[in-house]
Amino acid sequence: MNALVLVGMSVSDVDRRDLLTAEAARRGGSVAFLQMGDPSLSRELTEIADDGATTITLVGVNTGPIGPAHSWLRRIAAHWWRERAGLKPTVYVATRLASQLDQLDDVLTETKPIGGDEPGLTSAAWEDVTGHRHQVMICRGPRCTAKGAEDNLRAMILSMMEHQLGDADVLLVHTGCQFPCNQAPVISVQPDDVWYGHVDAETSSRIVESHFRDGVPVDTHRLPR
Repeated sequence: MNALVLVGMSVSDVDRRDLLTAEAARRGGSVAFLQMGDPSLSRELTEIADDGATTITLVGVNTGPIGPAHSWLRRIAAHWWRERAGLKPTVYVATRLASQLDQLDDVLTETKPIGGDEPGLTSAAWEDVTGHRHQVMICRGPRCTAKGAEDNLRAMILSMMEHQLGDADVLLVHTGCQFPCNQAPVISVQPDDVWYGHVDAETSSRIVESHFRDGVPVDTHRLPR
């Protein structure tokens, strides 16, 4: 029994679950997610293997502005394979990600099996909390997502690059609903305890320049606390 799994890599792919599910169904496969979505890749692999699959092919799909590198797909799959008790299916991973669904046929032409000797889930480089000055929580709840949270994230990343702000300055974090839904899209900044509402891409760029770089919050979109 052979199985195909389309793996959503980014939060944006969780938002596009219906499209991924329809494409997977068309190919006789299923869908899993690497982060912030169910089923997780490990859970889907376990279910497929328990159903008797002898070969599983994984294709990473990354349609969002930021997502983990392709290597993380192999890391997670290899971790599952090493931990799997009993019979282990052969797991193939496409050697590159699909950034659009119409690339899947091309991406599927080259796969590589999991050997079990891939890097694990830990590294000395990931031991310590980063030295960031701001932790920025970008709401990806249903309303914020529908009103453009992904565009805000893209604008924020580009503006940070323009102003040479990196991990030592700002840590960007996706969250679920942050609750002032009528103010969507919402972004909150800690430890400053500054909340922004009705944020668009232009405002996101202004927040980077004024708040993150110069330390001055953007009052036009600041929510009362």
